[in-house]
Amino acid sequence: MVYPGKKNKAYETPNHPWQQTRMVGEVELVKAYGLRNKREVWKAESFLRTYRTNAMNLLAHVAAEADGELKGHAKIEADQILGKLIRYGILKPDSSVDDILGLKTENVLERRLQTQVLRLGLARTIRQSRQFITHGHIAIDGRRTTIPSMLISRENEMGISYYGDSPLTTESHPERPIQIASAIADGVTLRAAAESGKKARVQSDSKKGGQRRGGPRGAPRGAPHGNAPGGDSQKGPRRN
Repeated sequence: MVYPGKKNKAYETPNHPWQQTRMVGEVELVKAYGLRNKREVWKAESFLRTYRTNAMNLLAHVAAEADGELKGHAKIEADQILGKLIRYGILKPDSSVDDILGLKTENVLERRLQTQVLRLGLARTIRQSRQFITHGHIAIDGRRTTIPSMLISRENEMGISYYGDSPLTTESHPERPIQIASAIADGVTLRAAAESGKKARVQSDSKKGGQRRGGPRGAPRGAPHGNAPGGDSQKGPRRN
C-alpha cells in the first residue's frame, strides 16, 4: 500500500538504463558518499534538475526584457531560489542565477547530514557516519536525527553533535574518533578526495610492482632438495 499523502516519487529514473559512462559515475558517487543505492543519487539529481529548470526559465525572462533585468514576480522567484541554495551552502553568497546551471550532483550530496558528520570529525569513515546517524547517535541542536539524507543549512551545520544519551559522548569510547577534526580539506569534495586517494594507491602499487623480487641476477643457488652437497644424487637399489 502506498502512503496516502505521497502522490509521486521524489526522483526520476534515468531515461536509458544502460549507459556505461553514467553508471560508472553513479557508482563513484555511491562509494564516495556512502550512499545506500543509486536511488539516492537520482534524488539528488532530480533536486538539482528542478532548480536548473527554474534557472533556465528565469534566464529566458532576462532575455525577453529590454534592459536585461528581472522584474516583478520573476525577481522575487529568483531571490527565493538563490536564498534557499545559499542558505543550504550549495551556492556561495555572491552567486547569481547563472551559477545554478554550473552545479553538479556532488554539490548537493556535500550538504547531506551524513557528509557533514564526517567533515566535522564525528566519524572515522563515511560508512560509520551513516551508521551513527541511523542508530540515533547524532543530534542537531540537541534533537536526535536519524535521516542521513537530510540537507543541512549553514545555520544548523555547527549544531551537529552527539546525542545526549549516546555512549559516544564519552571520550573514551572505542568507536569515537580520537581527533575531532575533519581530515578533508575545505573546498574539496568527497568524490575528488576519493579519486586522489585512488590515484595515490595506483601509483604506490605500480612502484611496488616495478621492484624486482629476489636476489641479484647471477647469484648462486642452493643445492637441490634431497641432494647432499658434493655427493651423488642417485641412490643404489634398495636391499631387502
